Amino acid sequence: MGITLTYTEQELVSLLRNRDNKAFAYLYDNYASALYSIILQIVNDAELANDVLQDVFVNIWRRIEQYDTGKGRLFTWMMNIARNASIDTLRSRSYQNSRKNQSIQENVDTLAATDVLQPGVDSIGLRKVLERLRDEQRTLIELAYFKGYTHEEIAELEKIPLGTVKTRIRNALIQLRALLR
Repeated sequence: MGITLTYTEQELVSLLRNRDNKAFAYLYDNYASALYSIILQIVNDAELANDVLQDVFVNIWRRIEQYDTGKGRLFTWMMNIARNASIDTLRSRSYQNSRKNQSIQENVDTLAATDVLQPGVDSIGLRKVLERLRDEQRTLIELAYFKGYTHEEIAELEKIPLGTVKTRIRNALIQLRALLR
């Protein structure tokens, strides 16, 4: 029988900065599925999401020194790394070219398998929290964080000024932060 270790966020960050492999294994075991769900919502491809997830954890290992406890929680920092890596993957030329070369039947099978086999954002309860936002805020959050659109693209898509998009997203994030506490 093994003893299950738990760490406070402060202990975990400290151990990660000291390059403790057990702490990193704990981090992966406890956060990989939530980060995977976020990545999968953006890239919409199970195999690609696994690749991005591995890159995310390599980045976390390499950049843990950059994490600032005063700016937010560890999970939020890791979620931003995952989100940015997912969006970067979608915007890369190699990804765009691979999507052009894929047949329709392959696309349909991949999406169907992903929907059935992989947990979505709902599994971490985020959708229920998002439902508590106003429709205009929820739409912008979904476009920015789950679909990977930039603020400029959202402004064009929704036909609203860029400043309004930024303000609504900022207000929605403040509201989400309050709801999650």
